[in-house]
Amino acid sequence: MQFEYTARDTDGNLVTDTKDAETKQALALQLKQEGLLLTSAKNLTKADGSSAKPFLEKLKQIGTVPLEEKIFFTQNLHVMMHSGISLSVALKTLAEQTKNPRFAATLHDVEQSVEKGNSLSMSLGNHSKIFGELFINMVEAGEKSGQLESTLVQLKQQMKKDHDLRSKVKGAMIYPTVVIIAMIGVMITVVTFVIPKLTDLFTESNLELPLPTRILIAASEIMTNYGIFLGIGVVIFGFLFFKFIKKPPGKKYWDGFLLKAPIAAPIILKINLARFSRTVSSLLATDIPIVESFNITHKTLGNYHFQQAVHEASERLKKGVSITDSLSDKTKLYPPLVIQMICDVVITS
Repeated sequence: MQFEYTARDTDGNLVTDTKDAETKQALALQLKQEGLLLTSAKNLTKADGSSAKPFLEKLKQIGTVPLEEKIFFTQNLHVMMHSGISLSVALKTLAEQTKNPRFAATLHDVEQSVEKGNSLSMSLGNHSKIFGELFINMVEAGEKSGQLESTLVQLKQQMKKDHDLRSKVKGAMIYPTVVIIAMIGVMITVVTFVIPKLTDLFTESNLELPLPTRILIAASEIMTNYGIFLGIGVVIFGFLFFKFIKKPPGKKYWDGFLLKAPIAAPIILKINLARFSRTVSSLLATDIPIVESFNITHKTLGNYHFQQAVHEASERLKKGVSITDSLSDKTKLYPPLVIQMICDVVITS
């Protein structure tokens, strides 16, 4: 059987590792011969002899972690640390409490990493896809400054605002989405079932039909005879389209189009501007340098052009250029008022 054990050496230092042994007593005897005193051991082998670790690794890749789970985790971690509970115990308790399998496995891994002596930020860094660079960097800044508890409060507030923003956007998009889906459904129904019945009447009348009517009849015939192939074509096109816009060249053109679209542009501008302002504000509040704050912020923005603008600004800031001059050519994305307010925050901080 394979055990994950924690032991102490002759100097009292904590040692954590894995080792094969027939029983826990045999493990303790082996470690004693090596000059180690066993303090705890966990059996990693299932009844069928297979290791539990591969299953844990697979479990981490299943499902997503909702933002609500991370808000709940951050809030309760702050409360438990403020109450004097040790970090490892708090992480273990929260891992056992969460209902999300992937997040529970992640928190168990973070807890084990912390028990080995690693910092919280380093342990969270092994799961950057779940926590994100903003979360990890703010925790790291909080650890360095000795203000981890207040940093957790700021993170909780940041994520709550982000959650509220997402909820508002989703709520605003429900009505137009329902209307568009209903229109598409009605159009398919009319072209597929109604028009074919009227086509016979038009054919028997031997009248010369106007161009729009002939186009509608032709579309109906195509839908009726080749509907399955059209459906497959739409699915393939949708798959290729979404794959295209996930890559940098496609994302650049698609995000540029959205910034010019009549309805989408104002919403996207406000979302990215709000996220930019809140993220920079939170990072500066934890005493992270402005250059690093900009570098972290550009990775949290959703629109390619907003990302590039902040990334270019961070490169200019490294060279000693002021914030105003760094974003002076991006006023369509970042209004002068926002830039000036950031300058005031940096000056006063």
